[in-house]
Amino acid sequence: MGTYKVLITDNVDNFVIDELRKAGLDVDYKPGISKDELLRVISNYNILVVRSRTKVTKEVIDQAVSLKLIARIGVGLDNIDINYAKSKNIDIINTPEGPTESVAELTIGLMICAARYITLFDKLVKSGEWPKGKYVGFELMGKTLGVIGFGRIGTRVSEIARTLGMHVLAYDIIDITEKARRIGVEPMKDMYELLSKSDIVSLHVPLTRETYHMIGYREFEVMKRGVIIVNTSRGEVIDTKALLDALKSGKVAAAALDVLEHEPPKEPWELELVNHPRVIITPHIGSETIEARKRNAELLVTKILNHLGLSR
Repeated sequence: MGTYKVLITDNVDNFVIDELRKAGLDVDYKPGISKDELLRVISNYNILVVRSRTKVTKEVIDQAVSLKLIARIGVGLDNIDINYAKSKNIDIINTPEGPTESVAELTIGLMICAARYITLFDKLVKSGEWPKGKYVGFELMGKTLGVIGFGRIGTRVSEIARTLGMHVLAYDIIDITEKARRIGVEPMKDMYELLSKSDIVSLHVPLTRETYHMIGYREFEVMKRGVIIVNTSRGEVIDTKALLDALKSGKVAAAALDVLEHEPPKEPWELELVNHPRVIITPHIGSETIEARKRNAELLVTKILNHLGLSR
Protein backbone atom coordinates (compact mmCIF):
# COMPACT_ATOMS: atom_id res chain seq x y z
CA MET A 1 0.00 0.00 0.00
CA GLY A 2 1.20 3.53 -0.76
CA THR A 3 0.49 6.50 1.47
CA TYR A 4 -2.16 5.82 4.10
CA LYS A 5 -5.12 8.20 3.89
CA VAL A 6 -6.55 9.26 7.25
CA LEU A 7 -9.90 10.92 7.93
CA ILE A 8 -10.44 12.58 11.32
CA THR A 9 -14.12 13.37 11.91
CA ASP A 10 -14.14 14.76 15.46
CA ASN A 11 -12.16 17.42 17.31
CA VAL A 12 -8.62 16.30 18.15
CA ASP A 13 -5.48 17.94 19.44
CA ASN A 14 -3.33 19.41 16.65
CA PHE A 15 -0.58 17.09 17.87
CA VAL A 16 -2.42 14.13 16.30
CA ILE A 17 -2.63 15.78 12.90
CA ASP A 18 0.95 17.06 12.94
CA GLU A 19 2.53 13.79 14.10
CA LEU A 20 0.61 11.63 11.64
CA ARG A 21 1.62 13.93 8.80
CA LYS A 22 5.23 13.88 9.96
CA ALA A 23 5.10 10.08 9.73
CA GLY A 24 4.07 10.38 6.09
CA LEU A 25 0.31 9.85 6.37
CA ASP A 26 -2.14 11.88 4.26
CA VAL A 27 -4.49 13.43 6.83
CA ASP A 28 -7.84 15.16 6.22
CA TYR A 29 -9.31 16.88 9.26
CA LYS A 30 -13.09 17.31 9.07
CA PRO A 31 -14.48 17.71 12.60
CA GLY A 32 -18.25 17.86 12.64
CA ILE A 33 -18.63 16.14 9.28
CA SER A 34 -22.25 15.16 8.57
CA LYS A 35 -23.39 11.58 8.23
CA ASP A 36 -24.26 12.11 4.56
CA GLU A 37 -20.84 13.55 3.74
CA LEU A 38 -19.11 10.80 5.69
CA LEU A 39 -20.98 8.20 3.62
CA ARG A 40 -19.89 9.99 0.43
CA VAL A 41 -16.18 10.23 1.22
CA ILE A 42 -15.31 7.32 3.51
CA SER A 43 -14.44 5.02 0.59
CA ASN A 44 -11.34 7.16 -0.03
CA TYR A 45 -9.73 6.44 3.36
CA ASN A 46 -7.72 3.68 5.00
CA ILE A 47 -7.90 4.99 8.58
CA LEU A 48 -10.79 6.66 10.39
CA VAL A 49 -10.16 8.61 13.61
CA VAL A 50 -13.21 9.39 15.78
CA ARG A 51 -14.29 10.33 19.25
CA SER A 52 -17.80 9.70 20.62
CA ARG A 53 -19.77 11.94 18.24
CA THR A 54 -19.19 10.02 15.02
CA LYS A 55 -21.30 6.87 14.72
CA VAL A 56 -19.48 4.19 12.77
CA THR A 57 -22.51 2.13 11.79
CA LYS A 58 -22.99 -0.81 9.45
CA GLU A 59 -24.05 1.69 6.79
CA VAL A 60 -20.79 3.61 7.14
CA ILE A 61 -18.69 0.45 7.20
CA ASP A 62 -20.36 -0.84 4.02
CA GLN A 63 -19.19 2.31 2.22
CA ALA A 64 -15.69 2.12 3.74
CA VAL A 65 -14.29 -0.24 1.11
CA SER A 66 -10.67 0.82 1.72
CA LEU A 67 -10.84 1.14 5.49
CA LYS A 68 -8.32 -0.91 7.48
CA LEU A 69 -8.35 0.78 10.89
CA ILE A 70 -10.76 2.68 13.13
CA ALA A 71 -9.00 4.64 15.88
CA ARG A 72 -11.23 5.85 18.71
CA ILE A 73 -9.87 8.56 20.98
CA GLY A 74 -11.00 7.73 24.52
CA VAL A 75 -12.58 4.82 26.33
CA GLY A 76 -15.92 3.65 24.95
CA LEU A 77 -16.50 1.82 21.68
CA ASP A 78 -20.31 1.89 21.77
CA ASN A 79 -20.43 4.32 18.82
CA ILE A 80 -18.74 1.71 16.61
CA ASP A 81 -20.33 -1.47 15.25
CA ILE A 82 -17.37 -3.53 16.44
CA ASN A 83 -18.49 -6.96 15.29
CA TYR A 84 -19.43 -5.79 11.81
CA ALA A 85 -16.16 -3.89 11.44
CA LYS A 86 -14.18 -6.98 12.42
CA SER A 87 -16.18 -9.09 9.95
CA LYS A 88 -14.89 -6.71 7.27
CA ASN A 89 -11.30 -7.16 8.52
CA ILE A 90 -11.19 -3.64 9.96
CA ASP A 91 -9.09 -3.35 13.10
CA ILE A 92 -10.12 -1.14 16.03
CA ILE A 93 -7.94 0.62 18.59
CA ASN A 94 -8.70 3.14 21.33
CA THR A 95 -7.03 4.94 24.23
CA PRO A 96 -8.78 3.87 27.44
CA GLU A 97 -5.71 4.77 29.51
CA GLY A 98 -5.80 8.47 28.61
CA PRO A 99 -8.75 9.98 30.51
CA THR A 100 -8.66 7.88 33.69
CA GLU A 101 -7.50 10.60 36.09
CA SER A 102 -9.68 13.30 34.54
CA VAL A 103 -12.88 11.24 34.70
CA ALA A 104 -12.10 10.06 38.23
CA GLU A 105 -11.54 13.62 39.46
CA LEU A 106 -14.75 14.80 37.81
CA THR A 107 -16.61 11.95 39.50
CA ILE A 108 -15.35 12.99 42.94
CA GLY A 109 -16.15 16.62 42.13
CA LEU A 110 -19.71 15.72 41.21
CA MET A 111 -20.08 13.78 44.46
CA ILE A 112 -19.01 16.80 46.49
CA CYS A 113 -21.28 19.13 44.51
CA ALA A 114 -24.25 16.84 45.06
CA ALA A 115 -23.55 16.27 48.76
CA ARG A 116 -23.22 20.01 49.45
CA TYR A 117 -25.80 21.39 46.94
CA ILE A 118 -23.05 23.54 45.43
CA THR A 119 -24.60 24.14 42.02
CA LEU A 120 -28.04 24.79 43.51
CA PHE A 121 -26.67 27.33 45.98
CA ASP A 122 -24.69 28.98 43.18
CA LYS A 123 -27.83 29.34 41.07
CA LEU A 124 -29.89 30.74 43.97
CA VAL A 125 -27.27 33.29 45.00
CA LYS A 126 -26.87 34.47 41.42
CA SER A 127 -30.66 34.89 41.20
CA GLY A 128 -30.58 37.30 44.15
CA GLU A 129 -31.28 34.96 47.06
CA TRP A 130 -29.10 34.33 50.08
CA PRO A 131 -30.29 30.81 50.99
CA LYS A 132 -27.97 30.09 53.92
CA GLY A 133 -29.55 27.28 55.94
CA LYS A 134 -32.10 26.39 53.27
CA TYR A 135 -30.39 23.10 52.43
CA VAL A 136 -28.07 21.13 54.68
CA GLY A 137 -25.53 18.89 53.01
CA PHE A 138 -23.35 16.11 54.36
CA GLU A 139 -19.71 15.09 54.48
CA LEU A 140 -18.29 12.29 52.36
CA MET A 141 -16.11 11.09 55.24
CA GLY A 142 -17.60 8.00 56.81
CA LYS A 143 -20.14 7.45 54.04
CA THR A 144 -20.35 4.31 51.93
CA LEU A 145 -19.60 4.61 48.23
CA GLY A 146 -20.75 1.85 45.93
CA VAL A 147 -18.67 1.63 42.76
CA ILE A 148 -20.19 -0.39 39.92
CA GLY A 149 -17.52 -1.24 37.36
CA PHE A 150 -14.02 -1.70 38.73
CA GLY A 151 -11.88 -0.97 35.71
CA ARG A 152 -9.32 1.84 35.43
CA ILE A 153 -11.71 4.67 36.31
CA GLY A 154 -13.73 2.83 38.95
CA THR A 155 -10.51 1.79 40.65
CA ARG A 156 -9.09 5.32 40.63
CA VAL A 157 -12.36 6.76 42.00
CA SER A 158 -12.18 4.19 44.79
CA GLU A 159 -8.60 5.15 45.64
CA ILE A 160 -9.48 8.85 45.89
CA ALA A 161 -12.63 8.12 47.88
CA ARG A 162 -10.61 6.09 50.39
CA THR A 163 -8.35 9.10 51.00
CA LEU A 164 -11.49 11.10 51.84
CA GLY A 165 -12.38 8.60 54.55
CA MET A 166 -15.13 6.80 52.66
CA HIS A 167 -15.92 3.11 52.96
CA VAL A 168 -15.90 1.76 49.40
CA LEU A 169 -17.80 -1.23 48.04
CA ALA A 170 -17.03 -2.42 44.52
CA TYR A 171 -18.85 -4.68 42.09
CA ASP A 172 -17.90 -6.00 38.67
CA ILE A 173 -18.92 -8.94 36.51
CA ILE A 174 -15.37 -10.31 36.79
CA ASP A 175 -13.60 -11.39 39.95
CA ILE A 176 -12.09 -8.28 41.55
CA THR A 177 -11.49 -9.70 45.01
CA GLU A 178 -7.70 -9.46 45.11
CA LYS A 179 -7.53 -6.12 43.30
CA ALA A 180 -10.16 -4.53 45.55
CA ARG A 181 -8.69 -5.73 48.82
CA ARG A 182 -5.24 -4.56 47.79
CA ILE A 183 -6.42 -0.94 47.87
CA GLY A 184 -8.71 -1.28 50.88
CA VAL A 185 -11.99 -1.71 49.02
CA GLU A 186 -14.64 -4.30 49.92
CA PRO A 187 -15.48 -6.48 46.90
CA MET A 188 -19.14 -7.38 46.44
CA LYS A 189 -20.44 -10.41 44.55
CA ASP A 190 -24.03 -9.16 44.50
CA MET A 191 -24.79 -5.76 42.92
CA TYR A 192 -28.09 -5.51 44.78
CA GLU A 193 -26.36 -5.89 48.12
CA LEU A 194 -24.03 -3.07 47.12
CA LEU A 195 -26.99 -0.89 46.14
CA SER A 196 -28.75 -1.54 49.46
CA LYS A 197 -25.70 -0.52 51.51
CA SER A 198 -24.44 2.55 49.60
CA ASP A 199 -25.00 6.21 50.44
CA ILE A 200 -23.61 7.14 47.02
CA VAL A 201 -23.62 4.96 43.91
CA SER A 202 -21.11 5.70 41.13
CA LEU A 203 -21.31 4.01 37.72
CA HIS A 204 -18.24 3.09 35.66
CA VAL A 205 -19.36 0.49 33.14
CA PRO A 206 -19.20 0.36 29.34
CA LEU A 207 -22.44 0.47 27.37
CA THR A 208 -23.32 -3.05 26.25
CA ARG A 209 -26.50 -5.04 25.74
CA GLU A 210 -26.13 -6.22 29.35
CA THR A 211 -25.56 -2.78 30.90
CA TYR A 212 -28.33 -0.94 29.02
CA HIS A 213 -30.75 0.34 31.70
CA MET A 214 -28.96 -1.74 34.33
CA ILE A 215 -30.15 0.85 36.87
CA GLY A 216 -33.93 1.02 36.68
CA TYR A 217 -37.04 0.80 38.85
CA ARG A 218 -36.04 -2.48 40.51
CA GLU A 219 -32.55 -1.20 41.34
CA PHE A 220 -33.80 2.11 42.77
CA GLU A 221 -36.26 0.16 44.92
CA VAL A 222 -33.47 -1.61 46.83
CA MET A 223 -31.38 1.54 47.39
CA LYS A 224 -31.32 3.54 50.60
CA ARG A 225 -33.70 6.47 50.78
CA GLY A 226 -31.70 9.66 50.14
CA VAL A 227 -29.04 8.00 47.98
CA ILE A 228 -26.93 10.04 45.56
CA ILE A 229 -26.39 8.73 42.02
CA VAL A 230 -23.29 9.67 40.04
CA ASN A 231 -22.83 8.63 36.42
CA THR A 232 -19.77 9.46 34.34
CA SER A 233 -19.93 6.34 32.15
CA ARG A 234 -22.77 6.24 29.60
CA GLY A 235 -26.22 7.74 29.94
CA GLU A 236 -28.01 4.66 28.67
CA VAL A 237 -26.97 2.56 31.67
CA ILE A 238 -29.64 4.38 33.71
CA ASP A 239 -33.35 4.31 32.87
CA THR A 240 -34.01 8.07 32.80
CA LYS A 241 -37.72 7.74 33.58
CA ALA A 242 -36.96 5.55 36.59
CA LEU A 243 -34.37 8.04 37.85
CA LEU A 244 -36.80 10.93 37.47
CA ASP A 245 -39.47 9.08 39.44
CA ALA A 246 -36.92 8.21 42.13
CA LEU A 247 -35.97 11.88 42.45
CA LYS A 248 -39.61 12.93 42.69
CA SER A 249 -40.32 10.37 45.42
CA GLY A 250 -37.23 11.38 47.42
CA LYS A 251 -35.67 7.95 47.09
CA VAL A 252 -32.79 9.64 45.27
CA ALA A 253 -31.64 12.80 47.03
CA ALA A 254 -29.57 14.01 44.11
CA ALA A 255 -28.13 12.88 40.80
CA ALA A 256 -24.87 14.11 39.31
CA LEU A 257 -24.57 13.17 35.65
CA ASP A 258 -21.93 13.79 33.01
CA VAL A 259 -23.86 11.67 30.51
CA LEU A 260 -27.45 11.31 29.32
CA GLU A 261 -29.37 8.82 27.20
CA HIS A 262 -29.53 11.43 24.43
CA GLU A 263 -26.85 14.07 24.13
CA PRO A 264 -28.05 16.77 24.00
CA PRO A 265 -31.30 15.78 25.77
CA LYS A 266 -34.43 15.78 23.60
CA GLU A 267 -37.18 13.70 25.18
CA PRO A 268 -39.62 15.50 27.55
CA TRP A 269 -38.59 13.37 30.54
CA GLU A 270 -34.91 14.07 29.84
CA LEU A 271 -35.54 17.80 29.75
CA GLU A 272 -37.49 17.51 33.01
CA LEU A 273 -34.56 15.61 34.55
CA VAL A 274 -32.02 18.20 33.39
CA ASN A 275 -34.06 21.02 34.93
CA HIS A 276 -34.70 19.23 38.24
CA PRO A 277 -33.21 21.32 41.10
CA ARG A 278 -31.47 18.29 42.62
CA VAL A 279 -29.79 17.21 39.39
CA ILE A 280 -26.33 18.32 38.35
CA ILE A 281 -25.55 18.02 34.65
CA THR A 282 -22.28 18.42 32.78
CA PRO A 283 -22.09 17.90 28.99
CA HIS A 284 -19.99 14.71 28.77
CA ILE A 285 -16.76 16.44 29.81
CA GLY A 286 -15.08 13.59 31.68
CA SER A 287 -12.00 13.63 29.46
CA GLU A 288 -12.10 17.36 28.71
CA THR A 289 -8.91 18.41 30.43
CA ILE A 290 -5.61 19.63 29.02
CA GLU A 291 -3.81 16.64 30.48
CA ALA A 292 -6.26 14.00 29.22
CA ARG A 293 -6.28 15.48 25.74
CA LYS A 294 -2.50 15.40 25.64
CA ARG A 295 -2.33 11.81 26.87
CA ASN A 296 -5.02 10.70 24.45
CA ALA A 297 -3.26 12.38 21.54
CA GLU A 298 0.12 10.84 22.33
CA LEU A 299 -1.36 7.39 22.91
CA LEU A 300 -3.43 7.50 19.73
CA VAL A 301 -0.51 8.50 17.52
CA THR A 302 1.73 5.83 19.04
CA LYS A 303 -0.90 3.12 18.63
CA ILE A 304 -1.72 4.05 15.03
CA LEU A 305 1.92 4.14 13.98
CA ASN A 306 2.71 0.90 15.82
CA HIS A 307 -0.25 -0.74 14.13
CA LEU A 308 1.09 0.34 10.75
CA GLY A 309 4.63 -0.71 11.60
CA LEU A 310 5.85 2.88 11.43
CA SER A 311 7.88 4.88 13.93
CA ARG A 312 7.83 8.49 15.07
